[in-house]
Amino acid sequence: MAATPGDERDRIIEAMLACIARQGWRRLSLADIAAEAGMPILRLYRMYPSKPAILCGFFRRIDEAVLAAPLDSEADERPRDRVFDLLMRRFDALTPYRGVIEALGRDVPADPFAALAAGARLLRSIRWMLEAAGISGEGLGGVVAVKLTAGAYLMTLRTWLRDDSPDLAPTMAALDRRLRNIERWYGGGRRRDREATAQA
Repeated sequence: MAATPGDERDRIIEAMLACIARQGWRRLSLADIAAEAGMPILRLYRMYPSKPAILCGFFRRIDEAVLAAPLDSEADERPRDRVFDLLMRRFDALTPYRGVIEALGRDVPADPFAALAAGARLLRSIRWMLEAAGISGEGLGGVVAVKLTAGAYLMTLRTWLRDDSPDLAPTMAALDRRLRNIERWYGGGRRRDREATAQA
């Protein structure tokens, strides 16, 4: 059976991750990724136009893992708690790639194109996390909430990279503390499913 484009995209992402774990981001070439994936470089070109595009494909895959299951939240749960749950899911999804994330944090800031692409992708990801938590990313308040949450996530990421505890308690404490500082931007944050029920 021929591989589907989705299968090939996943193969390319896995090849990129293997290469980053071995040699970092800065020295990584598209030819390296094609060779690791076992495909002609033309095939890689048809799937992804650049290294940052493959990186964003990886982050999109993480988004899908986080958003795949609905939140199991109580009716009176605070918006901050829902955001906390989703961001901890994100750290859980990233756990197998901790070494890769560490290498990216070291190398990507020195690559302006990759840094811009990764930054834009992160804001998009965080906006979806907030939407899943019932918090709108629209308007000025929504934009501020997205950016502040992205900042809280990135600062907590540093703690997570050093956190070797089995329950990620230091990571959870750091994330909770930072979300408390910005939760006023989440407004009422009522879940949309509850709003729809009330209007029915």
